[in-house]
Amino acid sequence: MDLLFLGTSSGIPTRARNVSGLALLEDSGKGWYLIDCGEATQHQLLRTPLTLHGLRAICITHVHGDHCYGLPGLLASAGMARRQEPLDIIAPEGIEDWLRATFAMSRTGLPFELRFHAAESLDQWRTPQVRVEVAALSHRVPSYGYSFTEARPDPKLAIDRLERDNIPRGPLWGQLARGFDVEHEGRRLRSETYLDFGRRPRRIIIGGDNDRPELLADTCRGAQVLVHEATYTQPAATAATAARDQFGHSTAAQVAAFAENVGLRNLVLTHFSARYQAKADRGFSIEDVRAEASAAYRGRLFLAQDFMRLHLDKDGELRPVTA
Repeated sequence: MDLLFLGTSSGIPTRARNVSGLALLEDSGKGWYLIDCGEATQHQLLRTPLTLHGLRAICITHVHGDHCYGLPGLLASAGMARRQEPLDIIAPEGIEDWLRATFAMSRTGLPFELRFHAAESLDQWRTPQVRVEVAALSHRVPSYGYSFTEARPDPKLAIDRLERDNIPRGPLWGQLARGFDVEHEGRRLRSETYLDFGRRPRRIIIGGDNDRPELLADTCRGAQVLVHEATYTQPAATAATAARDQFGHSTAAQVAAFAENVGLRNLVLTHFSARYQAKADRGFSIEDVRAEASAAYRGRLFLAQDFMRLHLDKDGELRPVTA
């Protein structure tokens, strides 16, 4: 399971950072999932090995433009690339109406089906590779976090259970081994019933905009990685609160303290305000964010950059992938 950051800026892009977009890649190397799709996400993809044919699903955390304005263009480009496979979109309810109205107004027809799933009511969505679940967060509009749990960690067929249930050897066994549920003699056989797993599943939590990290406490149980916004440092947040601005975001200190309290091994901060620059001589520095988080968190800490790629290994260790 790899994370590839396509945009790490909050609100507006900068010369070094695009607005929100994050790809989660399957171990198989064949499929990937997009979490948020800010403006120009499809341009960012051109600088990666990812293709729109390999995209399994899109998850949108909330309706603010820096998280979804790139959707119409990306989907239209997928159509022009002759994608045929249906595409699942997990998002707040308003996203479906907005996209359908946009395509109707622009007379855009897609050669593939869009299958929408409302984040407000979703229990679970899954493929043979991952299970996706939703957690409600706190922001100025409804916002959600997504957990991605490995569905088949080192699977091995449970031959004793297959023979006990009189499942004949052959193609049925092969389909179950690959993670597909099958029909047999009027019964639906679930793949996971006939598989044993060699280790604990990997789990990555990706949060949307959120001013209460503690809302993810239950979701983070059993997870190895949390990716969460850290839009500001604490002094900036204090100033915004004093000015009675609507805030709706977490600080680096908040997220780091939460990650330390729940025992997360790996923490990735992203969605930084444009005021935080790489060079300290230009005012606010991204190193201010790092210092604030490091003071509260003792695990493996990463500050995301555009095109940073991180690999979560089978032991739960998150490591940078170098070209």
